Amino acid sequence: MRKLTGWQYWFIYAYVVIMGSFHLYTALQGTLEAYLQRMTHLTFVLPLVFLLMPFRKDPDSPETSIPLQDWGLAVLAAVPGLYAIANYDAIASRIVHFDPVSTVQLVLGLMLVILLLEATRRSVGWPLALIATIFGAYMLVGDQMPGLLRGIGFSWHEIAEVLYLTDEGVFGIPLGVSATFVMIFLIMGGFLDKSGVGEFFLEMAQALTGRTRGGPAKIAVASSGLFGMLSGSAVANVYSTGALTIPMMKRIGYESHFAASVEAVASSGGQIMPPIMGASAFIIASFIGIPYREVMIAAFVPAALFYLAVGLMVHLRAVKLGLRGLTKEELPSKLRMLKHVYMLAPVVILVYMLLVGYTPMRAAVFAIGISWACSLFSRENRMGIKAILDAIYQGSINIIVVAMACAAAGIIIGSINLTGFGFKFVSAVIALSQGIPFVGLALIMVIAIILGMGLPTTGAYLLASAMGVPALIELGFPMLGSHLFVFYFAIVSAITPPVALAAYAASSISGSDPNKTGFTAMRLGVVAYIIPFAFIYDQTLLLHGGYLANSLAALCAIVGATGLAAGMEGYSFRRLKSWERAVLLAFSVASIWPLATVKIGGALAIGAAYLFLRTTAGGPPEAPQPS
Repeated sequence: MRKLTGWQYWFIYAYVVIMGSFHLYTALQGTLEAYLQRMTHLTFVLPLVFLLMPFRKDPDSPETSIPLQDWGLAVLAAVPGLYAIANYDAIASRIVHFDPVSTVQLVLGLMLVILLLEATRRSVGWPLALIATIFGAYMLVGDQMPGLLRGIGFSWHEIAEVLYLTDEGVFGIPLGVSATFVMIFLIMGGFLDKSGVGEFFLEMAQALTGRTRGGPAKIAVASSGLFGMLSGSAVANVYSTGALTIPMMKRIGYESHFAASVEAVASSGGQIMPPIMGASAFIIASFIGIPYREVMIAAFVPAALFYLAVGLMVHLRAVKLGLRGLTKEELPSKLRMLKHVYMLAPVVILVYMLLVGYTPMRAAVFAIGISWACSLFSRENRMGIKAILDAIYQGSINIIVVAMACAAAGIIIGSINLTGFGFKFVSAVIALSQGIPFVGLALIMVIAIILGMGLPTTGAYLLASAMGVPALIELGFPMLGSHLFVFYFAIVSAITPPVALAAYAASSISGSDPNKTGFTAMRLGVVAYIIPFAFIYDQTLLLHGGYLANSLAALCAIVGATGLAAGMEGYSFRRLKSWERAVLLAFSVASIWPLATVKIGGALAIGAAYLFLRTTAGGPPEAPQPS
């Protein structure tokens, strides 16, 4: 991103604040009609990409001014949207595939697609831009493709109509989520930061976990989970929290690659942590047509298991290596935390409002107001007019990557729906899997990870779900479980070599080998690779059963997560032998098995193994660090 100065900086600042204020206004007063809201949103964001993102990125020498050609591209990027807004009534009353597409609409539609692809390349990266280009071209030449790829060819007018003049292409559900839920939650994130609530989260994580064994690693797990659910970007979260936590982990004795992998895993996992879960969870709710709180509730147990396992692994590694925590002088005072506990109010109110049925946008607006109110009690964080504008700017400018990913995904989804490619993909998956559901799951897992490599989570999820979810549903799996399955593997693509963006980002801070960091991150995040297979077969892990069944599934899974952590780390009271690790891992898998008898047996076996290891360790477990 360009480091602008002078009048150009203030122009962009005012532009972004106006953009954020428009979205705040529509969140308070009610959004515009869907197509108009999405078109206005993209008309704000698309020119911004050309003003802020250079044609070629040079991190060692960022540009400090906007070249004349990018000013020209920004103006051109606004023209299709301004035309559609001015002629909205005529566009809304069109009959799709019946009313002719005018020459002006054809030119503007093609211009929008070309500029969008270039903006996607600049902001998101070439992988998504290339895939969107291929799917866009497939609409034109599908009838000339060989074999299974052969489809229906469409004219330039038909392509421009679907992508530009309807809500089935660029302006589909993904961009709608960006234009409403995601935008307002990013602004909320800006208010949480400027009001001191975000800083309080970090200090609270330090105060509660810092003095325990391996304290800095636990700080990384807790703080990155909190920030990750707000940012929706594993890489951004790594750079924001990792700059503090990775050096601390290295200082107390963790290896460089392990410190980096802890941060990469915790930052990636923040996106599966309710109540916010980044941007993709809102898209899941919109795709399925269910209240967001249902997604949030369903995701709770898997997310808790993920962080439990990661936290236990960093603790066991600390015990095994004889590491200590931070000193009292290095940490914030717990008494100070208690005095500022009111800083939790925005998140508490947000969760409450989501659970009782308020819309996410209304809940986020309330959280913004409460964040501002909380700032008034702190002299150093008190938000005046400038701080409020800064919060709107800070939150709004982060929409660029999400909006471009959603708009580019609209090209892909529009192509899949128009050409029928989705049906061909479903048929291919079923044929390759021979109709065996588990094999189909494995295929979709691999596809989601591959498609997600090099992409932000939102883009990875949108791309994988457009093709993978219909295949899973055809194989007999439930709708929400299928979406969450794809969602999980879109997230873990950020820690899966060879293109593990979160691991690479963390290794750049720690100075470790990126591939070694990535493979260590895979081991730490092993629950995220296993638990989707569990919850898609066993809906009680998504809290979709009776009270007793849900409680039993959660309890057995918690026990299984402890066994998994010990088996993967090779330590529990003492170093474990290879066969002991294998047995623990087998019992852990049994504890999340769909059959109640198997999961109970697995949990009891882990309990018996725990007693055996404690007995053979020659003494009681390590005493906890005094607080």
